[in-house]
Amino acid sequence: MLRHTDREYETELDTLREQLLLMAAKVEQALERAMTAFERGQLELAQQIIVDDEKIDRLEKDIDGMALRILAKRQPVPSDLRFIATTLKVVTDLERIGDLGVNIAERVVELGSCARLVAKHSIPRIAEAALGMLHDALDSYVAADADKAEQVIVRDSTVDAYYAQLFHELVDEMAANPRTTECVTRLQSVGKYLERVADHATNLAEMVVFMVKGEDVRHTGKTDAHP
Repeated sequence: MLRHTDREYETELDTLREQLLLMAAKVEQALERAMTAFERGQLELAQQIIVDDEKIDRLEKDIDGMALRILAKRQPVPSDLRFIATTLKVVTDLERIGDLGVNIAERVVELGSCARLVAKHSIPRIAEAALGMLHDALDSYVAADADKAEQVIVRDSTVDAYYAQLFHELVDEMAANPRTTECVTRLQSVGKYLERVADHATNLAEMVVFMVKGEDVRHTGKTDAHP
């Protein structure tokens, strides 16, 4: 962002950015903790994630209000307008990612020890890829790095492929052992939540490209990045 001669306006933009980064850090932490709870069967940790989601929701409201007040009070130049528009969209995706962390935590509570009855090695792999996309999308936002954002967009297809493989593995598990059906269904939900995290990370990356370049690459199915 350009620096401004109006110190108050500059402070408002900096505060907006700082609050968004705080929310992003909490969302990323919630997802990491959800996967720790899943892999270790830590029910208390899962329940705490559910409770803590209220803090993320509160930040979403605060950031929305702050951004709208800046729009109402100021006349942003195009680069600032893109930053504020990006913030309003990014905060929505972050809140939804936080909800997906809660969804995973809820499945952990339901699963109990039955998660150990079926092959779950593909889920940590999906989680690693999705969390990596989220982390890099957020880094690209901080650095205003459109090239890094474009690389995140390309990686979404890898997560889709991992999820498709998991789905087939779980179907085979149910066919071989019908008693695991309830457990497998919940595991499939965890995989789907992680696949959606990757989708939201892609949204974040697309908005970074818009913020930096002024180009809307949503729904195009391609960027200038190379895999």
